[in-house]
Amino acid sequence: MLKILLAVDGSALSLDAVRHGLALHAQGLRAQFVLVNVQESASLYEMVVARDPAVIDDVSVEAGRHQLEVARALCVGAKVNFEAEVVIGDPAHLIVELAERHACDAIILGARGHGGLRDALLGSVSQAVTYSATVPVTVVKHMETDEPALASGESDPDEGA
Repeated sequence: MLKILLAVDGSALSLDAVRHGLALHAQGLRAQFVLVNVQESASLYEMVVARDPAVIDDVSVEAGRHQLEVARALCVGAKVNFEAEVVIGDPAHLIVELAERHACDAIILGARGHGGLRDALLGSVSQAVTYSATVPVTVVKHMETDEPALASGESDPDEGA
């Protein structure tokens, strides 16, 4: 059975990557998934203000768990085997490292996520992962759907009817 790392940063694009992996599974691909969220390291300002690195790490891990909630729900709904992990550091480097550590056969991630100016100046996470990974990398562009997008935590009005 294949093991596929799905990089999730909470953005709609990263959820498109999760949906792509689940669609492959629904079409017969035997796979289990590793949901990964990478929180960037604290800035010097955050370190000075918080004065306690453990507090910053705790807040970062909790933020990562929150960003994984929708991806977890999608995996549970699709009845697939998955595990999830939140780490702190450089996203591109850690995605590649975690794929190796979990013995993943492939990586799926969104074309652009929560990168913004940093991505424009330094190159996107997806580009860096594609360059550095030793396994195949699928970069998923935004998928247009007929379904209205639900905000995280918002319930589907048709659900339960």
